[in-house]
Amino acid sequence: MAVIFSGIQPSGTITIGNYLGAMKQFTELQNEHDCYFCIVNQHAITVAQDPVALRKNIRSLAALYLACGIDPDKSTLFVQSEVPAHAQLGWIMQCVSYIGELERMTQFKDKSKGKDAVSAALLTYPPLMAADILLYGTEIVPVGDDQKQHIELTRDLAERFNNRYREVFTIPEIRIPKVGARVMSLTEPTKKMSKSDPNVKSMISLLDEPKMIEKKIKSAVTDSDGIVKYDKENKPGISNLLTIYSSFAGKTIEELETQYEGKGYGEFKADLAQVVIDALKPIQDRYHELINSPELDDILEQGAEKANRVAMKQLRKVENAMGLSRKRR
Repeated sequence: MAVIFSGIQPSGTITIGNYLGAMKQFTELQNEHDCYFCIVNQHAITVAQDPVALRKNIRSLAALYLACGIDPDKSTLFVQSEVPAHAQLGWIMQCVSYIGELERMTQFKDKSKGKDAVSAALLTYPPLMAADILLYGTEIVPVGDDQKQHIELTRDLAERFNNRYREVFTIPEIRIPKVGARVMSLTEPTKKMSKSDPNVKSMISLLDEPKMIEKKIKSAVTDSDGIVKYDKENKPGISNLLTIYSSFAGKTIEELETQYEGKGYGEFKADLAQVVIDALKPIQDRYHELINSPELDDILEQGAEKANRVAMKQLRKVENAMGLSRKRR
């Protein structure tokens, strides 16, 4: 049994990209591993957030975790800010990070490009992400491939700490799903589907109503030849829709190409919309049961208690290795 950690920011609307790239994996992993799933709200504040909206998004994300199949009897679900060791170890990991390696992070370069001023936390949040992972002795980190660079940095920081002081941290491995790891925008299929995209037509939310899902898929960008065939370079739009279909229906892309041979995009899109609607219905039903329930609060409180016990034990080891504690433990 391996220890697994993963976190999602409570900012914006959770999309089918988040579900296929992360949440769907979680329900499978929790049956065989010791899983920690975190609502990383301290990462969200690297950019300004409306407090009311942030509080609502934290609760909504927690309900979605559970609605997607996370079982609190098998996994630990908690909110990052309710476990102080994350911020404490985040500072320590900054102290073993180098500015140059943080400036090379692709997401920092993308998010800071063209701006006169950016938060210092936008530069330094990868060490906090490393702290999130390293606090639990994490062995596997399931992520979309856009996060691979950050996990590689986490590994580097853990090895640097272990070599500089003593071996405290487990070096985590990356797990990226073969299909569905990178769901693309419906309007710009060369870009990743993003919950922060201002164009709502570009993504499908886990909470979108059936008519909205049909409308978004019907208007999704494809091409003019009308052939349902996977070709990421020349046909990015239909390739993206095939990836979504494959991930939700459990069919290979080759099977779908055969199924829709000689058929047009209209029939393909209509079927895809129904597949997505059917897959999301039980998630949406469970979400609405949970969102305003005391059950949700109880689960998060219990998760924070367990996470605090494990995280503080690891933090004390780190502080002792560095000489921060008054007494050697």
